[in-house]
Amino acid sequence: MFKLGPNFIILILFLTQCFISCKTMQSSTSPVASSDSVANGDSTKLAEENTKTGDVLNFDRDSVIVVLETDLGTMEILLFDNTPEHKRNFLELVQRQYYDDLLFHRVIGSFMIQGGDPNSKNANKDTYLGEGGPDYTIKAEFNTDNLHFKGALAAARMSDQTNPQKRSSGSQFYIVQGSKVDDKTLDHVETYRRFEYTEEQRKLYKINGGTPHLDLDYTVFGKVISGLEVIDKIAQVACNSRNRPLENIRMKITVKP
Repeated sequence: MFKLGPNFIILILFLTQCFISCKTMQSSTSPVASSDSVANGDSTKLAEENTKTGDVLNFDRDSVIVVLETDLGTMEILLFDNTPEHKRNFLELVQRQYYDDLLFHRVIGSFMIQGGDPNSKNANKDTYLGEGGPDYTIKAEFNTDNLHFKGALAAARMSDQTNPQKRSSGSQFYIVQGSKVDDKTLDHVETYRRFEYTEEQRKLYKINGGTPHLDLDYTVFGKVISGLEVIDKIAQVACNSRNRPLENIRMKITVKP
């Protein structure tokens, strides 16, 4: 019989936790797109349609900040320029007021807060949420500079079994709360994901926390630059067995001038 050393046992326990957390994240997202052609071009098409009506927004300008107002406070979020498809899609939805009055329908303390399901807008207390969204997905835009630090804005998605390309939901997103991380955990993630963190990235994870086991598995396309405390307020609310807050937490998102 094989004897397992202590380091091997630690690695097995860590990978098991990664699998459980990823399955939890994947369990509540939007439907898969009906076709790749729709998924790849939909946000551009909708932006063009809005331009024709005279409602113009410069989707390609740098350093765009959106303001996310909630019942528990306001956050400002910088959208990353190195995830152009996610940035464009998100801005287009914001411009259409798609997110206004939607709920943070899924909240898991020390992990993340999730919203963006259009079915949540008028949902009663017993409605199962997490499967709504537009009929397209977005190609993954992974980047080693965009990691799951506390405050990261990332796209939810369907599970690997039905979505091996890891394409993002058309509208559902989550914001990371996470917890502080040690070097040993980051070492295991590096081995599992086959990339290396910089010293600065390690420092941020150890000081501010996050969820590194999701790195390069879900697309991070922005970060909270003001209002991190609002994440903590939302993350500590009472929830039901499906992680839905017992009291509705609504949102409104606008582009900062």
